[in-house]
Amino acid sequence: MNDGAMDRAKGRAKEMLGRITGDDRKRAEGRTDRTRGGLRGAAESAREKAKGVRDSLRNQRDR
Repeated sequence: MNDGAMDRAKGRAKEMLGRITGDDRKRAEGRTDRTRGGLRGAAESAREKAKGVRDSLRNQRDR
């Protein structure tokens, strides 16, 4: 599990705990963690795509 997925899971748990206990602050922390996880996941995906493009360009240049 990558960091983004961990943050999303942690955020869901915090948000659920906040709902159960009525703790609005905990719910907000959960939403923040989920958002952070989504951003980390998107950044990781962009890095992987950039590596793929870089490798593809290197392969074309080497031909």
